Amino acid sequence: MSLCQAPPGELAFLIDPIGPGTRALCALQPGEAIRVLGPLGHGFDLDVERPLLVAGGIGIAPMPYLAAALGHPPAVLGFRTLHHAEGARLLPGAEIVVEPRLVTELIPDGPCDVLACGPEAMLEAVRSRAPRAQLAWEAPMACGYGACFGCVVEVGGRYRRLCIDGPVLREAA
Repeated sequence: MSLCQAPPGELAFLIDPIGPGTRALCALQPGEAIRVLGPLGHGFDLDVERPLLVAGGIGIAPMPYLAAALGHPPAVLGFRTLHHAEGARLLPGAEIVVEPRLVTELIPDGPCDVLACGPEAMLEAVRSRAPRAQLAWEAPMACGYGACFGCVVEVGGRYRRLCIDGPVLREAA
């Protein structure tokens, strides 16, 4: 689940209804009020010169918001199937690959500032291709304050609490 778009006076989220909480959120009607705790941790640094948005699967969620904030830079998106690739409509003009091709095949060799979100395997592949990439890692955030250690992920051999260290990490250290 992630902020997807932020038109004036609204917040739009892209949610994958995989559990009872996300299914309940998907059952809400437009205009219904909810309480939101956030933002938590650190987001993407938008002070970049040559942004390239890279996303895989549901990791496309924050990309429309980032695209608008960054003036609609190039984007490369990877999906498991053509059905899943329907989400690419949120980013018109993006380059798209479907498995078995990998989104990392579309990252140029030249200099660019990669901002990525997607499954862990994709993020690790992006990190190896673009070591200074900003990577949005995914994990459930139970408390949101770093006390419960429920959102810990191992990145580059270190354990990171995503609610306070991330969810966007710029380097593996």
